[in-house]
Amino acid sequence: MTAPARVLVVDDSATMRGLITAILNADPAVNVVGQAADAMQARQAIKDLDPDVVTLDIEMPNMNGLEFLEKIMRLRPMPVIMVSTLTHKGAEASVAALEIGAFDCVGKPLPGDLHPFADLAEKVKAAARSQRKFIISGNKVAAPSAANTNATAVDYRAARRIIAIGSSTGGVEALINVLQKFPKNCPPTVITQHMPVTFTKSFSERLNRLCAPTVEEAVDGARLEIGKIYLAPGGDRHLQVVNPSAPTCRLIDREPVNGHRPSVDVLFDSVADLAGRNGIGVILTGMGRDGASGLLRMRQAGARTFGQNEKTCVVYGMPRVAYEIGAVEMQLPLNSIGEEVLKCAATRREGTE
Repeated sequence: MTAPARVLVVDDSATMRGLITAILNADPAVNVVGQAADAMQARQAIKDLDPDVVTLDIEMPNMNGLEFLEKIMRLRPMPVIMVSTLTHKGAEASVAALEIGAFDCVGKPLPGDLHPFADLAEKVKAAARSQRKFIISGNKVAAPSAANTNATAVDYRAARRIIAIGSSTGGVEALINVLQKFPKNCPPTVITQHMPVTFTKSFSERLNRLCAPTVEEAVDGARLEIGKIYLAPGGDRHLQVVNPSAPTCRLIDREPVNGHRPSVDVLFDSVADLAGRNGIGVILTGMGRDGASGLLRMRQAGARTFGQNEKTCVVYGMPRVAYEIGAVEMQLPLNSIGEEVLKCAATRREGTE
């Protein structure tokens, strides 16, 4: 029998510490071994208790969660799940934490609504199981590479490709890695990344600063264009691509699929129907199986399909299921995916109009 995941809960609010502890201890596979009210207490508790996972509040006195996370990643790399307010400021800090190396982020619940913590125990267990690869360079977390701003001779319009990407836990770093390979005139690209509501706006803004193409949060009715990347907004709608004569983003009200809204499967299914052999599907790191069946539909429709390999995944869940059911044509390390996708995107498939 596997030992329970040992967790240290760090939050300046005694009420929040108690709530998180109660939720986690309700799962027999999780054991909260300690609590801390600030970074100083947390540092000592990590030394004394040697937890498998830390849940860390972003906003704390004396030293905030981001500063403390940087110290953890530098001095004792371990899985950390950030707990953040759902404000714009909290969302920006959460995206920064994921870039630094946090395993995942969850939003703080509002009074009477515990939904943001619904899968907290599952995330803690996944974090404890993960073979997390922390990117450390000297005394700093490695900065993302420079965006591919070079003008290319490739005319992606001629190939008429649409790229669809799905990701979840670990997806912030993975998407930055892939999208920084994309040139300014990249094919239209649509993405569903599992993130709490309000976080995707900050993430799209961050990607837009880091990448050569224009990156924006998808809005209903937006026409897909060369040189643009569309990120599904977190919240209560799914992203689809519709209208073969003029491919367009559509946000639809629908129940969660695979426990997620937006769902990668919903996006991939729509691209399979719309683009067929002109589609390119990519499934990156993440918990669960969302996107696997949709990627299989894309491949069956003639699309090229890629999956991130186990060694470079934060969580080899979604890509593993996709690979096992035959949805993945080519499984690659993260650093190779961007280039391979672009090679495919520059080539028109035989039998397409």
